[in-house]
Amino acid sequence: MIQKIGRQSIVDEIRGLSLLGILLSNLLIFQYGMWGKDEIGLFGLSGADSMAHTLVKIVIEGSFMPIFAFLFGFGMLKLMEGLEAKGTGFKMVIVRRSIMLIGLGFLHSYFLWEGDILLLYGGMSLFLLLFLRRKAKTVLIWGIALLPIIGLAGMDSTGPLIEETKMIQEKTESYVIKSIDVYQNGSYSEIFDFRHDEPRPLEADGLILIAAYLLVPFMTAPMFLFGMYAARKDWFYQPETKRAFYFKWSSVFLISGLIMKSMKQIWPDTIFGGVSGALGMLILSLGYIMGFALLLSLGKATALRNGFKSVGKLSLTNYLLQTVICTTLFYGYGFGWYGKLGIIAGIGIGIAIYTLQLLGSALYLKRFRIGPVEWLLRIWTYWSWNGKPRQQVTNDIDVKA
Repeated sequence: MIQKIGRQSIVDEIRGLSLLGILLSNLLIFQYGMWGKDEIGLFGLSGADSMAHTLVKIVIEGSFMPIFAFLFGFGMLKLMEGLEAKGTGFKMVIVRRSIMLIGLGFLHSYFLWEGDILLLYGGMSLFLLLFLRRKAKTVLIWGIALLPIIGLAGMDSTGPLIEETKMIQEKTESYVIKSIDVYQNGSYSEIFDFRHDEPRPLEADGLILIAAYLLVPFMTAPMFLFGMYAARKDWFYQPETKRAFYFKWSSVFLISGLIMKSMKQIWPDTIFGGVSGALGMLILSLGYIMGFALLLSLGKATALRNGFKSVGKLSLTNYLLQTVICTTLFYGYGFGWYGKLGIIAGIGIGIAIYTLQLLGSALYLKRFRIGPVEWLLRIWTYWSWNGKPRQQVTNDIDVKA
């Protein structure tokens, strides 16, 4: 039991590997904006870049961030188990961690970048408290039961909303055109003002905006819950004994997810395409989790695996560092590459940044045990200057965003 409670390194490796996909997905936002990435025709891409854009939309976008949600739910349950094994209460620990993540997320989104996820994760921590003591079957049922809401979110471009959607389309194009000059040439204060003062397309319709905010927690909840279920079932404990399990489900989820996301590209303006694309993002995420677990369980490429693990152990620091690097490269107060380089060049930049993070994280952990942002999070979470629980958790279970 003690071994199961301890840190399972393959989880850090999966987390670290998924950060590459998250970066490549987020580069669409860094390069073209939250709204511009779906109005890519306004940027005059070449034929090769247009094909690369479609490939990124199918293979990457929307299917790596859910892996973090899955691993967040997994880690949250393991944290509870570790604290309880030492007779330490877990509720206030999780509440404090939630407050810190909300604070970090607010600062990140307000001052740097609109694509933040930490605010959501902090809020979801409080929601997940309701499920920590539930049976694995109950958690799984709730996760599956919430899936239709994701499909509902895909039904946004057909039926009685079509005229309203056309109006939003026009406002979106106008917003994106304005953003190009601001992000390419603007100072930090000009970009800051644009992000906070320029009305976004959905802000004109309060009902749509409210509905979107209300749906987000329920749309993301399934992956958090599936991660908790995986922790209950020890999916990543002794992974070398579970290769058949990983192979079976990676095959099912990868094939299904890729087909479903492709339908969105083939029939973008139909209910079928919308629902299929929305659910396909999550299905493909599960396929990647199982596929990564299968590959990593083989025990090959030790140096590369150690690199993934290092990035994963510093995931919060690396995630925020990606924002600092990419906003410097693409925004006007840095190099001003916003909308200029194309998708293929962006992929190359993403791979280069991630390679530096692989090397940098490995070197950093040779001297330090924990990342700087992770250290601050642990100090607040445990109310301890050394960043450790007052009653030491078995095998030093780290808190991960």
